[in-house]
Amino acid sequence: MNPSVSRLGAFYRMFAALFIVFGMTFPLVAQAEPPAQAKTQAPGFYRVNVGDFEVTALYDGEVLLPQTILYGLQAKDIQSLMGRMFQNPAGEMQTAINAYLIHTGTNLALVDTGAAACYGSAGGQIQDNIAAAGYTAAEIDTVLLTHLHADHACGLLNPQGEAAFPNATVWVSQGDAEFWLNEANEARAPVENQYVFRLARAAVAPYVAAGKFKTWRIGDHLLPGLTTVPSPGHTPGHGGYLFSSREQNLLAWGDIIHNHAVQFPHPEVSIEFDSNRPQAIATRKKVLADAAKNRLIVAGAHLPFPGIGHVRAEKKGYRWIPVEFNQSFAGK
Repeated sequence: MNPSVSRLGAFYRMFAALFIVFGMTFPLVAQAEPPAQAKTQAPGFYRVNVGDFEVTALYDGEVLLPQTILYGLQAKDIQSLMGRMFQNPAGEMQTAINAYLIHTGTNLALVDTGAAACYGSAGGQIQDNIAAAGYTAAEIDTVLLTHLHADHACGLLNPQGEAAFPNATVWVSQGDAEFWLNEANEARAPVENQYVFRLARAAVAPYVAAGKFKTWRIGDHLLPGLTTVPSPGHTPGHGGYLFSSREQNLLAWGDIIHNHAVQFPHPEVSIEFDSNRPQAIATRKKVLADAAKNRLIVAGAHLPFPGIGHVRAEKKGYRWIPVEFNQSFAGK
């Protein structure tokens, strides 16, 4: 053996022994602590193009709903469907609250306004996300309500109870306005549901006072490139909005679907909030069939954010195909 190699081995053995005996006394190089977790989410907006129209999805928040408010399937079947989509099969349903800002080149229109403070901390992010998306509430000239439920209309007001969109004309179907803004209907409603009528009247009050609240009927022309799509059942005058540009079409459909895991494969499932459940089911089946057949881009108020995608017909029921993040599709 080479003497130098032998001496080198002996040195390493001695060093190892010394480290074992005295290692705890040697100071180690301190490792820098990582920064604190950010604990915040990215701004809730996402953009797509529909022809020449720019569509910006806006996130308002989410609400947790019990599975027991879904009707038409046994509880075990609902839990199975939710489990297949990796949702908590035994827990509450997380339901997004989305709104959509459409820049047509001639108008800046907002479809629905979120819940503001009406759902407590569950909503109220629309204004911040409008700003994050590069716009201001004052620039919006048209607000299109799919219906007058609080999670779609309460965002019409700012925290001071004033018009949150001071330069906008607010539109809703005549059927929904006649139902929800009627005090006699409120008096006939169950006591536990009367607050919905009061919230609706309060939300539109500043716009009514300013002469900026209007109602539409089937066939009315509101904006270039826009067609109203009556879809009653969830509420008496529930309606969607079809935006068309260069042979592309986007349907902002409001509350056609509340839970994507259950109601796409089983459109016969209704929800407790439906004013007329048989009508809501018939409407859902028709809208889903039309969306699939005509390859519509869909924007859903309660689909997982950004709530934009396509509907595909399956052998039984339908499947939701969400949009994929894409820089060029995002208008860049």
